[in-house]
Amino acid sequence: MTLRQAPTKPLRFLKGGVLHTLHEVPPDRTLLEVLREDLHHTGTKEGCGEGDCGACTVVVGHLHGSKLQTHAANSCIKLAHAVDGMALWTVEDLGAPDGRLHPAQEALVQCHGSQCGFCTPGFVMSMAALCEQAGDTPITRERAQQALSGNLCRCTGYRPILDAACRMQSLPPAPLDSPVLRKQLKALAKVVAVDKAAATSHAQSADSAYLAPSTLPALLALRQAHPEAQLVAGCTDVGLWVTKQHRQFARVLDTTRVEELRQVDRYPHHIAIGAAVSLQDAFAALVKDRPQLQSFADRFAGLPVRNAGTLGGNVANGSPIGDSMPLLIALGSHIVLASTRGYREMPLESLYTGYRQTCMAADEVLAYIKVPRPQRGQLARVYKISKRTEDDISAVCLALQLQIHKGQVTQASVGAGGVAATPARARATEAALRGQPWTEATVRAAMETLRAEFSPISDMRASGDYRRQVLGNLLWRFWLESQGAIATDIHRLDLELQA
Repeated sequence: MTLRQAPTKPLRFLKGGVLHTLHEVPPDRTLLEVLREDLHHTGTKEGCGEGDCGACTVVVGHLHGSKLQTHAANSCIKLAHAVDGMALWTVEDLGAPDGRLHPAQEALVQCHGSQCGFCTPGFVMSMAALCEQAGDTPITRERAQQALSGNLCRCTGYRPILDAACRMQSLPPAPLDSPVLRKQLKALAKVVAVDKAAATSHAQSADSAYLAPSTLPALLALRQAHPEAQLVAGCTDVGLWVTKQHRQFARVLDTTRVEELRQVDRYPHHIAIGAAVSLQDAFAALVKDRPQLQSFADRFAGLPVRNAGTLGGNVANGSPIGDSMPLLIALGSHIVLASTRGYREMPLESLYTGYRQTCMAADEVLAYIKVPRPQRGQLARVYKISKRTEDDISAVCLALQLQIHKGQVTQASVGAGGVAATPARARATEAALRGQPWTEATVRAAMETLRAEFSPISDMRASGDYRRQVLGNLLWRFWLESQGAIATDIHRLDLELQA
């Protein structure tokens, strides 16, 4: 069934430096569909349709002040209107007019990094984004692995591909950025701004199917006027509703252009992360305070998903296997909901009322996530158990933060994912730890409490019995680490707080 929808404003973007203007693009049409079916640029491949394989990877760029910022993104789950006013590159746009290959392409040729070639365009685009962002900074193998974590190769093998990524910088450069492109983007921004002003005005908002306000008051007014509109942020989950469930949306309200929600503000006792801050930037802010979270951050999906997805979207979605929520719960985070009626704040775990259900009113949006800064004497860790190391969904996620003073647990906060209908706080386990000496006996008793606190289901990722066993095992792991390396966290943090 095709839904009746309002007309959309023109979609304008620069592809390879050429302006494209498309009319009447449905609000739920993906960027991949536009590229392959409307523009007939079929170098970008359609693979999994869920941002998992990276065959559809493109590079997106936008102006931040006077600088061009670029990143790799999955076009299969990115709505086309999300690139309105931006620059876009696919594999067709990288070669020079005289036939010379881009360094990413040439390096893959030299290192024999392609066999069947289906995944190659996606690898090329991820490597091109890496090359653009690296500049004069040497590309290490570790950095190359992180950049290619969202790209799947089934036949060539990763060694020659990683070799190629590390070789790119030894070849003649071919930057995507240029003064001409920045000038084009500035001119395009003025045109798009006029369209947005018209589309978000009260008089004309009812006639626009894709709404992308640039201010928080405008977003809240549109949310009140159109509570039925599908709210999207990075679209890394809603995109799957389109590609896998074939759902249709007559109207879409995009939060990612709202400037107030794209900021990370640091205060003496907490940081406030706007709901439209990308997962990559949000984790960078968390890691700045807690460096031990870096490995967990790198395992959250692949880089193209982290570039597009937002922390607010992950939280508001309410998936029981969303990895950010157990961590945020353990850190004592609060969320701020906003509407034209005002703001209300609550602990993050209070947001969820059931499986993918929240207490948000129809006219509310998630605006900010407030994360407390670390305090002296705190131990914090988060563990993810999944079948793949990278780019995979958790079977179990457990996050713990303990305040220990003179060998006694004075405060305990435990968040769990994959073991209940919602991301959950393990309150009984917290009570079993709080006020007790930090000893093996205390931990073993708390392990049994933790295993009994949840009744996880069995599914394709793990059985319920396995999940219960792993929950206790992860608490034991936390205890073992606290006897060695993790203790240095307290010493380091104490020194930083004293400074």
